[in-house]
Amino acid sequence: MKRRKFIQSLTLGSGIVASSGLPALAYGTAESTRKYDADIIIYGGTAAAVTAAVQAGRMGKSVIMVSPDKHLGGMTSGGLGFTDTGNKTVIGGLAREFYHRIYLHYDRPGSWKWQQKDAYGNKGQGTPAVDGENRTMWIFEPHAAEKVFEDFVKENNIRVLRDEWLDREKGVAIKNGRITSIKTLSGNIYTGKMFIDATYEGDLMAAAKIQYVVGREAAGEYNEEWGGVVTGVFHHGHYFKKPIDPYKIPGKPSSGLLPRISSEPPGMYGAGDKKVQAYCYRMCLSKHPENQVPYAKPAGYDPYQYELLVRVFNAGWDELFQKFDPIPNLKTDTNNHGPFSTDNIGMNYAYPDASYRLRRQIIEEHQAYQEGLMYFIATDPRIPREVQDEFNTWGLAKDEFIDNDNWPHQLYVREARRMAGHSVMTEHEILGTRPVTDSIGMGSYTLDSHNIQRYITPEGYVQNEGDFGVHVPKPYSISYKSILPKKNECENLLVPVCLSSSHVAYGSIRMEPVFMILAESAATAAVNAIDNRISVQQVNYDELRRQLLKQDQRLD
Repeated sequence: MKRRKFIQSLTLGSGIVASSGLPALAYGTAESTRKYDADIIIYGGTAAAVTAAVQAGRMGKSVIMVSPDKHLGGMTSGGLGFTDTGNKTVIGGLAREFYHRIYLHYDRPGSWKWQQKDAYGNKGQGTPAVDGENRTMWIFEPHAAEKVFEDFVKENNIRVLRDEWLDREKGVAIKNGRITSIKTLSGNIYTGKMFIDATYEGDLMAAAKIQYVVGREAAGEYNEEWGGVVTGVFHHGHYFKKPIDPYKIPGKPSSGLLPRISSEPPGMYGAGDKKVQAYCYRMCLSKHPENQVPYAKPAGYDPYQYELLVRVFNAGWDELFQKFDPIPNLKTDTNNHGPFSTDNIGMNYAYPDASYRLRRQIIEEHQAYQEGLMYFIATDPRIPREVQDEFNTWGLAKDEFIDNDNWPHQLYVREARRMAGHSVMTEHEILGTRPVTDSIGMGSYTLDSHNIQRYITPEGYVQNEGDFGVHVPKPYSISYKSILPKKNECENLLVPVCLSSSHVAYGSIRMEPVFMILAESAATAAVNAIDNRISVQQVNYDELRRQLLKQDQRLD
């Protein structure tokens, strides 16, 4: 079976050598440069990018999506099919239309190849997957989501240029506080009146010299209960529930630590740092024998990297399959679960600000780690037999990600840069103790952060830190000002994904339906600014609100 080989990143002058998922083009020459122009330029290929483009097009503006990605949809089509919705009634507009189209897809008998429709859920009535009354479906296969996004851009005549990577060093031209154009590594130049950064990394925002933060604010910065380091907080099952020795030779610190454990102290409780929550791939696994690809042994496989997992199993842990969340056709959206799982804790701190070259190395290390973990569980004789036998009833879904050896094309970048913008969303707005008066959409999901570091406790055991899950009592509004840079920094850029938010608040906002909601509102505001020949900061909120409500955006 063909498997993707992990190749080392190389630099040739100012160009970048080909590698999966990152730029493969050297800088263009004057002869190869092409110029494009539209009212609104959207940088990104995420679900938010598609949503913003469709809304701008429907409002009569010319729009170009400059997408570094070849596949549209980001995490929504990249394996996260078990949607984190919270309260579904607050999801409106184009986001709801997306989930309605998913419903229509699965309403067709031909969409059920490996499973009978009636065998999934409760015949479409009242399950988390399907809302028959409102004709929406919230759980889906990756390829189904990607088809909806491709249909969106085709039906709305959206021009999409793919595999186009922003020149982050000198590719953003600014005049009188406004972006006039952006340039990609291919040499192409895109001019526009308004720009939207819909990437998970906030690369356009950063290249435009907009202030931003990476990591966790100290608890005292915004007076947040869950801010900063949160050692001893265990809201989910992603921690070591029993004492686990971290040393190569148990009980002997001089022997050194097992792999993937930090020797650094975690920091004082409530202290800020520059670390970000762990990334992983949301794998799509299949249980149907005819639609399986076995777990392959990755290049450079080292079983010792997973020694800690053996000790977890030996301590009696039995939760491996708790996040094999079922999606249609006998498949899963498999997410991290437990103290040692698919989250590659502590290996992504450099990612937000990293060069393309370094990001490639981080991405490939994440894939190598996770592929190796799958192969380890499937083959190592120290895995409990009953666990291994059940695990091997699953394999990578043969009919997903077919051009990437059935591996997701999108790393789950849960959090990268966050803009330091016009107004900052904090836990106080999320938990309803501070009102928002300029809502452009709503969220409702739990305040949710994955682990950030794995360290040694004072007692000499291994433990994880950074994971929390705090109930949100009711849906909350998200401020228009949170997607705006400060006016003195830029007047024609909107940032609906890497918006202005504390780490704690972002734990709830960072859900794919919310990104789509905010992106639709961002595009609507951009059109308003163009029509009125004003900056995005000068958009009249009452006028914007009326338009958003016409679009069935849920604001209160």
